[in-house]
Amino acid sequence: MAEKKMILDLDTGIDDALALAYAIGNPDVNLIGVIASYGNTTNQIAAQNTLNLLHLLGADDVPVFIGEGHSSTTNHFDVMPISQQIHGKNGIGDVELTTANHQVSNQSGVDFLIEAAHKYQDQLIMLPTGPLTNLAKALEIDPAVGQLIGQTTLMGGALSVPGNVTPFSEANIHQDPEAADVVFRHQENLTMVGLDVTLRTLLTKAHTAEWRELGTVAGQKYADIVDYYIDAYHDLGINENGAALHDPLAVAVSIDPSYMTTLPLNMKVTYDNQTGDYGRTIGDTDRLLAPTTAQAAVLVDQKRFVPDFQKQMLAVLK
Repeated sequence: MAEKKMILDLDTGIDDALALAYAIGNPDVNLIGVIASYGNTTNQIAAQNTLNLLHLLGADDVPVFIGEGHSSTTNHFDVMPISQQIHGKNGIGDVELTTANHQVSNQSGVDFLIEAAHKYQDQLIMLPTGPLTNLAKALEIDPAVGQLIGQTTLMGGALSVPGNVTPFSEANIHQDPEAADVVFRHQENLTMVGLDVTLRTLLTKAHTAEWRELGTVAGQKYADIVDYYIDAYHDLGINENGAALHDPLAVAVSIDPSYMTTLPLNMKVTYDNQTGDYGRTIGDTDRLLAPTTAQAAVLVDQKRFVPDFQKQMLAVLK
């Protein structure tokens, strides 16, 4: 059993599905649970997608928990049309999967996270790939979580490149910048894996063709799901060379930091609606002289990561 324990906080769309497979297949980490969040889809659909994907991958023993269903400043959530275009109406490329027999846990995702933080402490990797609402809620209930979790690696933000929602706001952060600001200010041992690096890691149909050649149900289904994603990137003019490995890169660098180069930086998130400075991840001038407890990934060794990712996916999907 791997010493490092991981919690994934997924708004289970297509790149989340890849992150899930990568975490399950990596022998250096033990996936102890998945919290289903809103973002690419609703938290309920994300939870069912996660259960079905775990079943497809032969990992029914991984528990799934329901997280918050909307941002910290609203009382509802509507999936953005662009999210449905990129991930499909069902969040996984409109591919139908066998419905898993197991159900979500009765324990809430936030309570599970707090409990795990106290139980595993330095051994725990917390990995959100959607809005940071669940982690912010945990910090609100139990501020000690900020110091207990050994490592928090999030997929979100943009420091040196434009955002993908506004010129400076990335989608996950933009969903709940108030919650993100709480996390960036209070969660120690934080690593931001943003668009700065994820946009450099591209998956193509040459990769998914190799999954199909495995002749397995998992290989076929994952290829169908990701081909939808690649087509969406092409048709929407996001990138004609392939689809970005946003969420799986965050999982990879949480396990092997040598894939990336980081900038030590205490950060904050802006949320000023009046000026439009909303959802920007930037250095916190109030903490320039304080001990640095966070870092932002600014470079990635994509020539090493993408082949390594493909090798692991072939092993998982066989």
